[in-house]
Amino acid sequence: MTTDTASAPFDAPGTDTEPPRTGLRGHPWLTLIAVALGVMMVTLDGTIVAVANPAILDDLDASFADGQWITNGYLLALAVSLITAGRLGDRFGHRRTFLVGIVGFAATSGVIGLSEGVSMVIAFRVLQGLFGALLMPAALGLLRATFPAEKLNMAIGVWGAVIGASTAAGPIAGGLLVEHVNWESVFFVNVPVGLLAVALCLVILVDHRVENAPRSFDLPGVVLLSGAMFCLVWAIIKAPEWGWGDTTTLLFLAIAAIAFAAFVVREGRTGEPLLPLGMFRSVPLSAGTVLMVLMAFGFMGGIFFVTFYLQNVHGMSPVDSGLHLLPLTAVMIVASPLAGALITKVGPRLPLVGSMVVTGVAMFGLSTLERDTGTVEMSLWFALLGLGLAPVMVGATEVVVGNAPLEHAGVAGGLQQAAMQVGGSLGTAVLGAVMVSRVHETLPGKWSEARLPPLPPEQEEGLLEAAELGIAPPAPRGTPEQVADTMTTVVHESFLSGMGLAFVLAGVVAVLAAGVALFTKGGQHGTGPSVHI
Repeated sequence: MTTDTASAPFDAPGTDTEPPRTGLRGHPWLTLIAVALGVMMVTLDGTIVAVANPAILDDLDASFADGQWITNGYLLALAVSLITAGRLGDRFGHRRTFLVGIVGFAATSGVIGLSEGVSMVIAFRVLQGLFGALLMPAALGLLRATFPAEKLNMAIGVWGAVIGASTAAGPIAGGLLVEHVNWESVFFVNVPVGLLAVALCLVILVDHRVENAPRSFDLPGVVLLSGAMFCLVWAIIKAPEWGWGDTTTLLFLAIAAIAFAAFVVREGRTGEPLLPLGMFRSVPLSAGTVLMVLMAFGFMGGIFFVTFYLQNVHGMSPVDSGLHLLPLTAVMIVASPLAGALITKVGPRLPLVGSMVVTGVAMFGLSTLERDTGTVEMSLWFALLGLGLAPVMVGATEVVVGNAPLEHAGVAGGLQQAAMQVGGSLGTAVLGAVMVSRVHETLPGKWSEARLPPLPPEQEEGLLEAAELGIAPPAPRGTPEQVADTMTTVVHESFLSGMGLAFVLAGVVAVLAAGVALFTKGGQHGTGPSVHI
């Protein structure tokens, strides 16, 4: 059945412009529930696996490098594929793409749980990332096409709350499953969730495709963009290990730049490009994309150190550290729908500027954390950070997706998610490098000032590596208790010095992002879709 509403306003609910639906099928809020359940698997997996990694490596007798690949393989596949996945949704329909993503993600999760070797885990984690990339842009495309304009921000707010809730639940659920069941259960849990999501999607989702949706696929563009994204993200991931000035790092960055340039030339010459460059003539869309990069840079890069602070400086278990982060995610869960309602009333510009200022204040506050900082003070800064981030997650998403033509909603969703992945990877790498540099600069001086015995070069190098994570190595046997406590204090203070500098830089980036937010505005939401069921 095909109903052409392309010439009618998209934001006229209750008229002929809405997709025809019978019973549950096509209902906007039920669509949101079905979409959120599928996306929840991806966001939950992003944090739950980090807790399971030590148990995986121990059980499969794997190395630390293997553990890095379990995480990096997934992130690389996700980042490289997001924009292409968005175009697949625009071309073949977001409902179909979303269903393939759910089935593939759940199936690969089950296979990972049955794996008997780390190579199999890594291979299927890469596949998991590819299927996860299909889900995120398709979800935003479905929301954009299903909800009328005056309710879209609220829908994205609820969607953001689900992401916040599943992100928060990851470390806690992962810790409980690994501790009381096994690491395989971390992946098996996706199977029943996936089956339920598939059942809901088959009953509820409607396949929205506009009449001028792309009819061909730009394979050369896919190759160039995927190669460019791989080289960029891989260079960012490995730069802390290789060094930013290392020849290998610079080579990957140069290849990425050349591939991006070739991609731009290709997209300007082809009739139906993978990423229509004309989208970037929209200043708000471009500003929203940059805002997502800067927000993810500060948030993911800064918050990366918090788990080490809680576990290694305060001595908390993974579950306890997850519980201490609940103020952050709880505020995001509550504030995201409220932010959506506010943005609908006043537009995104003022809320986005204000929220990035609040985020900056929270980052500067987190830079003051000390060894003896109490739970109440930590919770206040975490809650303030959640309050600042919630409007950005909602507003920047709406700015990017809402200012794109409806036929490019999937690509816009992929662009938004790719910006977040690149910003998060860049923030983790850059702020990590800043922190490591400060620790290496600070620790020897503090060690000497404390009148601790000099260490041989190999022991000093090991101490520095441990201090980067806030870990105080055990003192040699026979060391007086007072001296051992002093060693621990020096290591923790050096770590805190590095973490504090990283949060200050994250705060500066947040303030810069507030300036970028001045160029945003709400999407026009153009015209309604033609619906193919």
